[in-house]
Amino acid sequence: MEFYLFLAVRCSRNTNRREFFYEFTHLDIVCFEKLLELFASKYPRYLHIIQVDNGGFDNSLNLSIPENVILLFGPAYSPEVNPIERLWGYVKRQLKGLRFEHIEELRAAVQKELNKLMNEVIASLTG
Repeated sequence: MEFYLFLAVRCSRNTNRREFFYEFTHLDIVCFEKLLELFASKYPRYLHIIQVDNGGFDNSLNLSIPENVILLFGPAYSPEVNPIERLWGYVKRQLKGLRFEHIEELRAAVQKELNKLMNEVIASLTG
């Protein structure tokens, strides 16, 4: 069994913590559109610039993008230039060496690590 996690964060130390976290069982254009729709509706009063990794579905001509979302495309196959990848690396380092018997245990551990993140850590990793 697989699961895919999507996370969007604000990259600033001077703001209240805001993030958007969502899980899917697979990854395709329908999931990505749903993610954008849910994110845009959670924060409808703001214009959001979301950096994406230029994956196959990110730049699809058929992709429906909400009016309050702008996608910023990074170079293909270059996760090192996407700030959220540094945050995921941090979370993975916190879980390094742990073993999980069931996927639910892994999900709970990831959620616990995300909940522990402070604005300063998020900003230093993504800003």
